[in-house]
Amino acid sequence: MYTNPQDFSRPVIGAKPNLTNSNSGNNVTIPAPSPYGPPMGNRPAPSPTMPTEDRRQSLTTSGGATPLVKLYNTPREREMYDNMADLFSIVKTIEALEKAYIRNAINEDQYKTNCVKLITQFKVASNLTKDSIPDLKRFMQDYRLECKAAEKRLQEGIPIATGKPQDETRTVAETVQYFITLMDSLRLNMTAVDHIHPGLTDLLESLSKISTLSPDWEGKVKIRNWLITLNKMKAADELNEEQIRQMLFDLESAYNAFHKSLASR
Repeated sequence: MYTNPQDFSRPVIGAKPNLTNSNSGNNVTIPAPSPYGPPMGNRPAPSPTMPTEDRRQSLTTSGGATPLVKLYNTPREREMYDNMADLFSIVKTIEALEKAYIRNAINEDQYKTNCVKLITQFKVASNLTKDSIPDLKRFMQDYRLECKAAEKRLQEGIPIATGKPQDETRTVAETVQYFITLMDSLRLNMTAVDHIHPGLTDLLESLSKISTLSPDWEGKVKIRNWLITLNKMKAADELNEEQIRQMLFDLESAYNAFHKSLASR
């Protein structure tokens, strides 16, 4: 007959007590109570080598285990979550790219090539998720994406202006040409997004190459805001009368301010 368990001191975690049968004198090993509680019901724990689906079934059917939550019930829902995952990964990648460029971890060519590629991929992914994710800012809030650099880059739709220093006289001439071309297009009622957007992009990049214009120069801010507006529209959409009039006013104001800045150099 074994001695009363109360006679033994509380087992120490990790200890291997060797208890003795008081009657026979034979050494009998009695396993110490597990410090982690009783086993999962009467069912053995799933083996790490067990196939994934079997392990899930074992964990789900074991006593008291929380059942797994299935995100989708149809192939269409699964595709939606896959597209959302792609969008999430693109935003995170652009954030990492922006920080890598700021820290001089990549050169200008690498930055611009990858940034243009990622912005294009984002536009494709946005079209696939537009029914469930109408707004980038709301998507980032819902999924707690703290990626301010990526948000700004995607709103503008163009990389940070890069490139080797060149003759600013040539850059000024190109900038004037972009201004005039855009204003003439609007006056000729060529107001589709896919027609205006490239011109605005070229204009902003050209302005960014002029060293005398600060990043928050009024003309840059207005053009950047128009790019953000166009990025939210479809390629086939056209500006209404009010938007055409406002864009013409903003371009003419920026053009006049640009000439004044050249005179003061």
